[in-house]
Amino acid sequence: MRIAVSADNDKGLDSVVSPHFGRCPFFAIVDIDDDEVQGVELVANPYYGHHQPGQVPNFIHSQGADVMLTGGMGGRAIQFFAQFGIETATGAAGTVRTALERYLGGELKGAAPCRESSEHGHGEEGYEQDDVGRLREEAEMLRAQLDEVTSRLDRLTQD
Repeated sequence: MRIAVSADNDKGLDSVVSPHFGRCPFFAIVDIDDDEVQGVELVANPYYGHHQPGQVPNFIHSQGADVMLTGGMGGRAIQFFAQFGIETATGAAGTVRTALERYLGGELKGAAPCRESSEHGHGEEGYEQDDVGRLREEAEMLRAQLDEVTSRLDRLTQD
């Protein structure tokens, strides 16, 4: 299985997962066999500066990915991935390694359009052209991720 993960830097499995797949500078392309990492390749996002709907899903498809993990993505992107037969999962956070472990463990599954995309009627043009909106969405996603981590820590310390 080949899994693509949106990444904010190029540190392999230790790369930070990007909160929005279309605006990430890199993708970690990870080959998995029997739930074990067989290889990791960091690929620059050719549409990092700006992209049209469908370009990034098409690029991920050209990389042979079966799965796309990311913090968030728009509704149209989810539809494009579905047309390519690529499974999507949003809500990924932390490092690429952590996102893979959560996905392979069944914790990370399913995709829902990000709030910003939903507010724009599933159109990503507003998101792509509005840096303030992008930063607000990223801040909201980071708050949600922090809440999730805090909750997990609380559960672990109560056991």
